[in-house]
Amino acid sequence: MTFGEQPAYLRVAGDLRQKIVDGSLPPHTRLPSQARIRQEYGVSDTVALEARKVLMAEGLVEGRSGSGTYVRERPMPRRVARSGFRPDGGATPFRQEQADIAARGTWESHTEQTEASGAVADRLGIRAGDRVMCTKYLFRDGGEPMMLSTSWEPLAVTGRTPVMLPEEGPLGGMGVVERMRAIDVIVDNVTEEVGARPGLAEELHVLGGVPGHVVLVLQRTYYASGRPVETADVVIPADRYRVSYHLPVK
Repeated sequence: MTFGEQPAYLRVAGDLRQKIVDGSLPPHTRLPSQARIRQEYGVSDTVALEARKVLMAEGLVEGRSGSGTYVRERPMPRRVARSGFRPDGGATPFRQEQADIAARGTWESHTEQTEASGAVADRLGIRAGDRVMCTKYLFRDGGEPMMLSTSWEPLAVTGRTPVMLPEEGPLGGMGVVERMRAIDVIVDNVTEEVGARPGLAEELHVLGGVPGHVVLVLQRTYYASGRPVETADVVIPADRYRVSYHLPVK
Protein backbone atom coordinates (compact mmCIF):
# COMPACT_ATOMS: atom_id res chain seq x y z
CA MET A 1 0.00 0.00 0.00
CA THR A 2 1.50 3.33 -1.07
CA PHE A 3 1.68 6.38 1.17
CA GLY A 4 -1.75 7.99 1.55
CA GLU A 5 -3.67 5.03 0.12
CA GLN A 6 -6.59 3.95 2.28
CA PRO A 7 -7.16 0.34 3.28
CA ALA A 8 -9.93 -1.30 1.28
CA TYR A 9 -12.35 -1.45 4.23
CA LEU A 10 -12.06 2.32 4.77
CA ARG A 11 -12.72 3.00 1.08
CA VAL A 12 -15.84 0.84 1.19
CA ALA A 13 -16.98 2.44 4.46
CA GLY A 14 -16.36 5.88 2.97
CA ASP A 15 -18.53 5.17 -0.06
CA LEU A 16 -21.35 3.78 2.08
CA ARG A 17 -21.02 6.73 4.45
CA GLN A 18 -21.41 9.16 1.55
CA LYS A 19 -24.57 7.34 0.43
CA ILE A 20 -25.97 7.73 3.94
CA VAL A 21 -25.06 11.42 4.06
CA ASP A 22 -26.47 12.29 0.63
CA GLY A 23 -29.67 10.33 1.22
CA SER A 24 -29.06 7.47 -1.20
CA LEU A 25 -29.38 5.25 1.86
CA PRO A 26 -32.04 7.10 3.90
CA PRO A 27 -32.80 6.43 7.58
CA HIS A 28 -34.33 3.04 8.37
CA THR A 29 -33.05 1.59 5.07
CA ARG A 30 -31.39 -1.78 5.37
CA LEU A 31 -27.66 -1.62 4.73
CA PRO A 32 -26.48 -3.88 1.88
CA SER A 33 -25.68 -7.34 3.19
CA GLN A 34 -22.13 -8.50 3.63
CA ALA A 35 -22.48 -10.66 0.50
CA ARG A 36 -23.85 -7.67 -1.48
CA ILE A 37 -20.98 -5.45 -0.35
CA ARG A 38 -18.50 -8.16 -1.31
CA GLN A 39 -19.97 -8.47 -4.79
CA GLU A 40 -20.52 -4.76 -5.44
CA TYR A 41 -17.08 -3.64 -4.36
CA GLY A 42 -15.13 -6.74 -5.28
CA VAL A 43 -13.73 -7.24 -1.80
CA SER A 44 -13.37 -10.11 0.62
CA ASP A 45 -15.81 -11.03 3.39
CA THR A 46 -13.30 -9.69 5.91
CA VAL A 47 -13.17 -6.28 4.20
CA ALA A 48 -16.97 -6.12 3.95
CA LEU A 49 -17.34 -6.99 7.63
CA GLU A 50 -14.76 -4.40 8.73
CA ALA A 51 -16.49 -1.70 6.64
CA ARG A 52 -19.79 -2.43 8.37
CA LYS A 53 -18.04 -2.29 11.75
CA VAL A 54 -16.70 1.19 10.92
CA LEU A 55 -20.20 2.49 10.18
CA MET A 56 -21.55 0.95 13.38
CA ALA A 57 -18.73 2.49 15.44
CA GLU A 58 -19.55 5.88 13.91
CA GLY A 59 -23.19 5.48 14.94
CA LEU A 60 -24.44 5.69 11.36
CA VAL A 61 -26.03 2.23 11.35
CA GLU A 62 -27.41 -0.13 13.95
CA GLY A 63 -27.93 -3.86 14.09
CA ARG A 64 -31.40 -5.25 14.69
CA SER A 65 -31.50 -8.76 16.06
CA GLY A 66 -32.60 -11.27 13.44
CA SER A 67 -33.27 -8.53 10.88
CA GLY A 68 -30.00 -7.02 9.70
CA THR A 69 -28.22 -3.68 9.84
CA TYR A 70 -30.13 -0.44 9.23
CA VAL A 71 -29.29 3.22 8.71
CA ARG A 72 -29.96 5.18 11.88
CA GLU A 73 -32.03 8.35 12.08
CA ARG A 74 -29.57 11.24 12.16
CA PRO A 75 -30.75 13.81 14.71
CA MET A 76 -30.29 17.49 13.97
CA PRO A 77 -27.64 18.64 16.46
CA ARG A 78 -28.85 21.15 19.00
CA ARG A 79 -26.79 23.73 20.81
CA VAL A 80 -25.43 23.68 24.33
CA ALA A 81 -24.44 27.29 25.04
CA ARG A 82 -21.54 28.08 27.35
CA SER A 83 -20.72 31.54 28.62
CA GLY A 84 -18.69 31.26 31.81
CA PHE A 85 -20.22 33.37 34.56
CA ARG A 86 -23.95 33.69 34.97
CA PRO A 87 -26.17 36.75 35.62
CA ASP A 88 -25.98 38.41 39.03
CA GLY A 89 -29.47 37.17 39.81
CA GLY A 90 -28.11 33.67 40.26
CA ALA A 91 -28.28 30.56 38.15
CA THR A 92 -29.85 27.16 38.57
CA PRO A 93 -27.66 24.13 37.90
CA PHE A 94 -29.33 23.78 34.48
CA ARG A 95 -28.56 27.38 33.61
CA GLN A 96 -25.02 26.88 34.90
CA GLU A 97 -24.50 24.11 32.34
CA GLN A 98 -26.66 25.51 29.52
CA ALA A 99 -26.48 29.28 29.24
CA ASP A 100 -28.95 29.65 26.38
CA ILE A 101 -31.70 31.82 27.82
CA ALA A 102 -34.25 30.23 25.48
CA ALA A 103 -33.54 26.76 26.83
CA ARG A 104 -35.83 25.33 29.46
CA GLY A 105 -34.74 22.30 31.35
CA THR A 106 -34.96 20.26 34.51
CA TRP A 107 -32.48 18.24 36.47
CA GLU A 108 -32.21 15.36 38.90
CA SER A 109 -29.38 15.08 41.40
CA HIS A 110 -27.81 12.90 44.06
CA THR A 111 -25.25 14.17 46.58
CA GLU A 112 -22.95 12.30 48.92
CA GLN A 113 -19.71 12.79 50.79
CA THR A 114 -16.77 10.83 49.49
CA GLU A 115 -12.98 10.80 49.34
CA ALA A 116 -11.24 12.62 46.52
CA SER A 117 -9.56 10.36 44.00
CA GLY A 118 -6.06 11.25 42.86
CA ALA A 119 -7.35 12.89 39.68
CA VAL A 120 -10.02 14.93 41.47
CA ALA A 121 -7.56 15.91 44.20
CA ASP A 122 -5.13 17.25 41.58
CA ARG A 123 -7.88 19.36 40.04
CA LEU A 124 -8.96 20.76 43.42
CA GLY A 125 -5.46 21.29 44.80
CA ILE A 126 -6.08 18.99 47.77
CA ARG A 127 -4.71 15.62 48.89
CA ALA A 128 -6.04 12.32 47.62
CA GLY A 129 -8.43 10.98 50.24
CA ASP A 130 -9.55 14.42 51.45
CA ARG A 131 -13.31 14.67 51.89
CA VAL A 132 -15.36 16.19 49.09
CA MET A 133 -19.03 16.65 48.37
CA CYS A 134 -19.86 14.81 45.15
CA THR A 135 -23.06 15.65 43.27
CA LYS A 136 -24.25 13.77 40.19
CA TYR A 137 -26.74 15.46 37.88
CA LEU A 138 -28.91 14.34 34.99
CA PHE A 139 -30.16 17.26 32.91
CA ARG A 140 -33.19 17.06 30.63
CA ASP A 141 -34.41 19.38 27.89
CA GLY A 142 -38.08 18.90 27.08
CA GLY A 143 -37.98 15.68 29.06
CA GLU A 144 -35.14 14.25 26.94
CA PRO A 145 -31.84 13.43 28.70
CA MET A 146 -29.26 15.84 27.31
CA MET A 147 -26.22 15.79 29.62
CA LEU A 148 -24.68 14.42 32.76
CA SER A 149 -22.54 16.24 35.27
CA THR A 150 -20.50 15.06 38.22
CA SER A 151 -19.16 17.83 40.46
CA TRP A 152 -16.83 17.80 43.44
CA GLU A 153 -16.46 20.52 46.09
CA PRO A 154 -13.81 20.36 48.82
CA LEU A 155 -15.39 20.19 52.26
CA ALA A 156 -12.46 22.27 53.48
CA VAL A 157 -14.28 25.13 51.71
CA THR A 158 -17.98 24.35 52.17
CA GLY A 159 -18.04 21.97 55.15
CA ARG A 160 -20.30 23.07 58.03
CA THR A 161 -21.67 26.00 56.02
CA PRO A 162 -25.24 26.62 54.76
CA VAL A 163 -24.14 25.69 51.23
CA MET A 164 -22.46 22.38 52.03
CA LEU A 165 -25.25 20.51 50.22
CA PRO A 166 -25.64 21.99 46.72
CA GLU A 167 -29.32 21.06 46.41
CA GLU A 168 -30.46 21.80 49.95
CA GLY A 169 -30.59 24.78 52.32
CA PRO A 170 -31.39 28.43 51.59
CA LEU A 171 -29.41 28.44 48.33
CA GLY A 172 -30.16 24.87 47.30
CA GLY A 173 -30.43 24.52 43.54
CA MET A 174 -28.42 27.67 42.76
CA GLY A 175 -25.17 27.83 40.84
CA VAL A 176 -21.65 27.62 42.21
CA VAL A 177 -20.93 31.35 41.93
CA GLU A 178 -23.88 32.48 44.05
CA ARG A 179 -23.51 29.68 46.60
CA MET A 180 -19.85 30.45 47.14
CA ARG A 181 -20.56 34.16 47.41
CA ALA A 182 -22.91 33.41 50.31
CA ILE A 183 -19.95 32.13 52.35
CA ASP A 184 -17.68 35.02 51.26
CA VAL A 185 -15.84 32.97 48.65
CA ILE A 186 -15.72 35.11 45.51
CA VAL A 187 -15.40 33.09 42.31
CA ASP A 188 -13.34 35.11 39.85
CA ASN A 189 -12.29 32.60 37.21
CA VAL A 190 -13.53 29.46 35.49
CA THR A 191 -11.74 27.15 33.07
CA GLU A 192 -13.09 24.49 30.74
CA GLU A 193 -11.20 21.84 28.81
CA VAL A 194 -13.14 20.02 26.09
CA GLY A 195 -12.35 16.50 24.97
CA ALA A 196 -14.08 13.54 23.34
CA ARG A 197 -14.14 9.82 24.04
CA PRO A 198 -16.41 6.80 23.57
CA GLY A 199 -19.28 6.98 26.04
CA LEU A 200 -19.22 4.62 28.98
CA ALA A 201 -21.93 1.98 28.98
CA GLU A 202 -23.68 3.51 32.00
CA GLU A 203 -23.57 6.99 30.42
CA LEU A 204 -25.07 5.82 27.13
CA HIS A 205 -27.74 3.86 28.98
CA VAL A 206 -28.96 7.09 30.59
CA LEU A 207 -28.37 9.50 27.70
CA GLY A 208 -29.47 7.15 24.94
CA GLY A 209 -27.06 5.71 22.43
CA VAL A 210 -25.29 2.57 21.40
CA PRO A 211 -21.83 1.27 22.32
CA GLY A 212 -19.18 3.24 20.51
CA HIS A 213 -21.08 6.51 20.44
CA VAL A 214 -18.83 9.46 21.19
CA VAL A 215 -19.48 11.90 24.02
CA LEU A 216 -18.03 15.35 24.63
CA VAL A 217 -16.50 15.80 28.08
CA LEU A 218 -16.17 19.31 29.51
CA GLN A 219 -13.78 19.42 32.46
CA ARG A 220 -14.73 22.59 34.32
CA THR A 221 -13.14 24.17 37.38
CA TYR A 222 -14.20 27.29 39.30
CA TYR A 223 -11.52 29.33 41.13
CA ALA A 224 -11.56 31.94 43.88
CA SER A 225 -8.32 33.93 44.05
CA GLY A 226 -6.50 31.06 42.40
CA ARG A 227 -7.94 28.37 44.66
CA PRO A 228 -10.14 25.69 43.03
CA VAL A 229 -13.50 25.58 44.80
CA GLU A 230 -15.43 23.26 42.49
CA THR A 231 -14.60 20.97 39.60
CA ALA A 232 -16.92 18.98 37.38
CA ASP A 233 -17.10 16.66 34.40
CA VAL A 234 -19.97 17.46 32.05
CA VAL A 235 -20.83 14.71 29.56
CA ILE A 236 -22.80 15.52 26.38
CA PRO A 237 -23.77 13.15 23.52
CA ALA A 238 -21.78 14.35 20.51
CA ASP A 239 -24.25 13.09 17.92
CA ARG A 240 -27.08 15.26 19.25
CA TYR A 241 -25.42 18.40 20.57
CA ARG A 242 -22.81 20.99 19.68
CA VAL A 243 -21.09 23.11 22.30
CA SER A 244 -21.20 26.83 21.56
CA TYR A 245 -19.05 29.30 23.52
CA HIS A 246 -19.90 32.98 24.00
CA LEU A 247 -16.92 34.69 25.58
CA PRO A 248 -16.81 38.39 26.52
CA VAL A 249 -14.08 40.54 25.00
CA LYS A 250 -12.30 42.68 27.57
